[in-house]
Amino acid sequence: MSKDWKTRTTLVHEGSRRSQYGEMAEAIFLTQGFVYPTAEAAEARFVKTEGDEFIYARYGNPTTRMFEERIAALEGTEDAFATASGMAAVNGALVSMLRAGDHVVSARALFGSCLYILEEILGRYGVEVTFVDGADLDQWRAAMRPGVTKAVFFESMSNPTLELVDIAAVSEIAHAAGALVVVDNVFSTPIFSRAVDLGADVVVYSTTKHIDGQGRALGGVICGTQEFIRKVVEPYMKHTGGSMSPFTAWIMLNGMATLDLRCRAMAESALTVATALAADDRLSKVIFPGLASHPQHDLAMAQMGVGGTMVAFEVKGGKEAAFRAINALEIIKISNNLGDAKSIATHPATTTHQRLPEAQKASLGITPGLIRLSVGLEDAGDLIADLKRGLDRV
Repeated sequence: MSKDWKTRTTLVHEGSRRSQYGEMAEAIFLTQGFVYPTAEAAEARFVKTEGDEFIYARYGNPTTRMFEERIAALEGTEDAFATASGMAAVNGALVSMLRAGDHVVSARALFGSCLYILEEILGRYGVEVTFVDGADLDQWRAAMRPGVTKAVFFESMSNPTLELVDIAAVSEIAHAAGALVVVDNVFSTPIFSRAVDLGADVVVYSTTKHIDGQGRALGGVICGTQEFIRKVVEPYMKHTGGSMSPFTAWIMLNGMATLDLRCRAMAESALTVATALAADDRLSKVIFPGLASHPQHDLAMAQMGVGGTMVAFEVKGGKEAAFRAINALEIIKISNNLGDAKSIATHPATTTHQRLPEAQKASLGITPGLIRLSVGLEDAGDLIADLKRGLDRV
């Protein structure tokens, strides 16, 4: 495949492989295993499993491999491993590399399930985790333990308060201490954020968001060097069963064809919506990195070039007012997904982050009145009218 292709060409063609029938669309190899012509061939296949030498769907599959090659080409990494969900990707990237006695430094502003892995699961296996304010570089420096800190972890844009981490600066700090940099890049998307170019070693996605982008399937992916993916991640994932199914990989391949177009349209609408909301006095706060009012606006423009597809805003009057506002929406749906073609409103304090203690919610800015808005592909004017309709009920 050409290495000079632009993003949209890569999203349509990279990794494609055809059977003897020459099909135009990517084929779904919906099979649990593969047939060998001889016992000797089977023995040889189990010895050498790279490339097209498939032996079992949990280990690899032609459809899944097409997706892995396409996302790796987009992300700018040597390889990728597709997983059953975004959380399988986060868990696989971290647990596969860590051992008892290791130390991890993480931003504290994270999705609830990511916090569970760091606080609960890693702790059970003797891995110590230090949480820091992701925007405070001095805290990152102070938390590092050279020779002991094996990894740092953060969301490039946090869920749900849209706080950015300076990927290049934190990567420099981590590498000086000998630690790998693992970035959850979901909110920033692979279209707007090239985390590896900024210094990240491993990038994870929930492919459910943006990459599928149409609410059809759960999926995830871990992107990194071939050494890390095939010698660290793959043995862990194939033996613990967190691999992506061929059908899901086919869905993701089809989603990728329009990923660039969708993300750019959604980001444009998000800016329009955020600008309109910023003028509404029924809100105490509007958070959108694309607005000059965002404290990290300059970093967002340098790191992404746009504000992204997510907007957060705080309704005056707390939980009751927020509930009245989202219950009155007609176009925007109440759900907990994001990056979808359909716009989605989420109340994080009672859903995605509800398990957190109230003090921790408050420290992260997850207030009772906060609403997270994933901006979809609808007309921006219609979305603004829908939000105004909801706020009229406050």
